[in-house]
Amino acid sequence: MTQVADVFKKNYEEYIERIKEIDLASVSERLGLKKDGDKYLLRFFDRNYIVSGKGITDESGNDPDYAACVILAKYLILCPDNAPHFNDWAAFKDFKKTSHFTNVNYFASDTERALAVNFTGKLDDLARACDALGGKPSDVEFSYDLARQFQALPKMSLLLLFNDQEGRFPAFGTVLFQKHGEYYLDPESLAVTSAYLVRRLKTLAFDPSA
Repeated sequence: MTQVADVFKKNYEEYIERIKEIDLASVSERLGLKKDGDKYLLRFFDRNYIVSGKGITDESGNDPDYAACVILAKYLILCPDNAPHFNDWAAFKDFKKTSHFTNVNYFASDTERALAVNFTGKLDDLARACDALGGKPSDVEFSYDLARQFQALPKMSLLLLFNDQEGRFPAFGTVLFQKHGEYYLDPESLAVTSAYLVRRLKTLAFDPSA
């Protein structure tokens, strides 16, 4: 565990060094940052985080977990000069750079399989957790038992789709991304974002006090 913690610490320090080089005032509009006095707030799902060259914390001054840290740091660092906006949804495998075997497998295990494992026969629990996390009904009609849209980051939404088990057909869930998501996050970070969503929903459904 110590070795893993050391790797996380090293990566975090490298991210912060790169964030120090960013003029947050100049990219705030492009990334949807909110100025609050002498600091900038970056919203990630239902929480605000304070971002600066000194680090990333929540509004109480606590460090985010490592997954959130990676996503927020990459969102700042990869800030595109000029990104298009698409309302269309894309599957993870459809992004140009997701051919890497590890990324695809991680998405399948920690997003799709995790949805089925945790929420088979528990559609009401999933719907309740989605509501608690600010999920909204999709503007587009999908033939799924549940479809909820989440504002993951200021410039990027996710769409969760879930069909519960029915007879011989097993439960299946997945997450779609706005097509322009690949301009704001690399494939690994996109997969981490959808996995983070599933973990938050699991917590809200079965351990809301955590």
